[in-house]
Amino acid sequence: MRARNKVRIGADIGGTFTDVVLEAGSTRHRIKKLTTHDAPEVALLEAASALLEEAGCKPADVDLIVHGTTLATNALIERRGAITGLLTTEGFRDVLELGDESRFDQYDLKLQKPSPLVTRARRLGVPERIAADGQILLALDEDSVLQAIHTFRDQGVQSVAIAFLHSYANPVHEQRAAALLRATAPEMSVSLSSEVSPQMREYQRFSTTAANAYVQPLVANYLGRLELMLRELGVTAPLFLMLSSGGITTVETARRFPVRLVESGPAGGAIFAALIGRRSFHDRLVAFDMGGTTAKLCLIDDGVPTTSQHFEVGRVHRFRRGSGLPLRIPVVDMVEIGAGGGSIARRDAVGRLAVGPHSAGSEPGPACYGRGGTGATVTDADLLLGRIDPSLFAGGTLALDPRLSARAMAPLGDGAEPQMVALAISEIVDETMASAARVHAVEQGISIEGRTMIAFGGAAPLHAVRVAEKLGISRVVVPLDAGVGSAVGFLRAPIAYEVSRSLPQRLGKLDIAAVNALLHTMEAEAHAVVAQGAGDAPRTLTATAFARFAGQGHEIAIELPGAVLRAEDNAQLVEAFVQSYSALYGAIVPRLPVEVLTWRVRVAADAAGHNDPAPAPADAPSPPHATRRLIDPASGEPGQVAVLHRHALRPGDRFEGPAVIVERDTTTIVTKNFDGVVDELGSLVLTRREGS
Repeated sequence: MRARNKVRIGADIGGTFTDVVLEAGSTRHRIKKLTTHDAPEVALLEAASALLEEAGCKPADVDLIVHGTTLATNALIERRGAITGLLTTEGFRDVLELGDESRFDQYDLKLQKPSPLVTRARRLGVPERIAADGQILLALDEDSVLQAIHTFRDQGVQSVAIAFLHSYANPVHEQRAAALLRATAPEMSVSLSSEVSPQMREYQRFSTTAANAYVQPLVANYLGRLELMLRELGVTAPLFLMLSSGGITTVETARRFPVRLVESGPAGGAIFAALIGRRSFHDRLVAFDMGGTTAKLCLIDDGVPTTSQHFEVGRVHRFRRGSGLPLRIPVVDMVEIGAGGGSIARRDAVGRLAVGPHSAGSEPGPACYGRGGTGATVTDADLLLGRIDPSLFAGGTLALDPRLSARAMAPLGDGAEPQMVALAISEIVDETMASAARVHAVEQGISIEGRTMIAFGGAAPLHAVRVAEKLGISRVVVPLDAGVGSAVGFLRAPIAYEVSRSLPQRLGKLDIAAVNALLHTMEAEAHAVVAQGAGDAPRTLTATAFARFAGQGHEIAIELPGAVLRAEDNAQLVEAFVQSYSALYGAIVPRLPVEVLTWRVRVAADAAGHNDPAPAPADAPSPPHATRRLIDPASGEPGQVAVLHRHALRPGDRFEGPAVIVERDTTTIVTKNFDGVVDELGSLVLTRREGS
């Protein structure tokens, strides 16, 4: 009897669309549905049911589900989380308010910072004190803890963040306070900073723990509903959640640390882009993910996306660094711009045309959706410019109305033709994304020239070539199923978990025993989490130290030779730091000692095997199926261009720009400066002509 193909489902809930893919062996099915914000699981289950029927599979046939969601992100941005309290060391209740006292814009006299997730009345201090080396200076006053719990209950608090001074060095007081809270008020969720983010820097640690507590009840309830509905559907397969770090984890871990789900969708996209780059032998990439709400750009070198231990959410100043709530979690490092298909165009305070960051989302959506939206969006602009076929949008499930788009443009045009307003909107968005990519590359100390752009997401192929022109990039790759790239990336992600701990050490004077003991504890914790989903599957372990010259404010990552250090590794670590520092900053600080503040261990295991769909070989070049009126973005002049259908293209097919490549989930626009070929993976490889 022939073995049954493994059936795997990847589901990405975005701000506008819910993307779901189903893989059965080497066959892939996909669908886009408008996100149901009040109950995100509804669109997911409807999409999964439709794909199971299309694939001829039963719910019981499903072997694995991997899910990424913006639920935690949106709750933080829109302030729709639980009523949260903060229990902290007496005298430190205002750490969340004071922050790190930095100003993201030193010249703005009316600068506004994001307000804390926990109001001052719900931030309570109790007598206790632990020193930076972990010694107990003042024992925990348990009576004060009990009194604070009663105050929380009177205030209607649903979730409590416990964050004591220096608890990363000794968590005993946090653990005891949590035990008292669970015994006295079991209805409240509890988050400990020594578990959520056990690292130095009080403001970031407090902020991360408060964010975890703020979204914990919401995410836990959602996951409970989703698991119940999956069982009712007949799906018994394990459910995994995508993490912001690029790994997947169990539902139980996601319930404990929902803050690690922030940016889970974009992380899946980065994995997807890295995989395409490795298979196409492109080692220096710009991953460009543009959906309905935002656009994301990530730099990938040698098949590995850049990562960070910091992230900001809910920025109040046009996505400017430093203007959001800091989260100290492992994330795929990327820049996010409020420039998605649903981004709304407007006139700013001085009458200039501006686009985003506010989005029409899925409810009501862009004006052309005909669902009540009145603002002109990027999707409306693309429709009027001839880039989108109104009858094929989202696989033909949503008919678009160009008349509504033209009507939405009228207030912005001062009498100009709707198509010219649309062109201005498109150019503003493309320049915004190109500028963000340039700045991000400079901040990373990395050059963007000579890179290959991997474009995915429902809107990215519409804009990728034009953004590449602005960046001086000569090659753009649009993979198969680019419109649902993040969901595909979920199914390629490893089961992985990262643990970070702060233990300050001077390189050259390492306490080898103390460091190894810490690394051993971290390794055991990471293995325990990964084992919940990977069982006895083979695993890889990487260890990293975050070091700086003594007295500096920021660290850089250096890879450790393993999770066990030897005395002779000291000199090797110093040399690795000097090389990394020189590569990043161009010089070193002579005669200053090097210190490590934080250590990180990552354990990863591959998820169940998979087979990518293989495109059929080309018998003959596919002729154009039709022509379409398309406005050239550089000149603003309209012209008739060839329209090709993606499903009819085969490896080896070539075509010249300008052209439009249509498919079920997206459309690729090829400008007159680019030509294209279909590679052996079925990807569209668009290359700038010599001299253009």
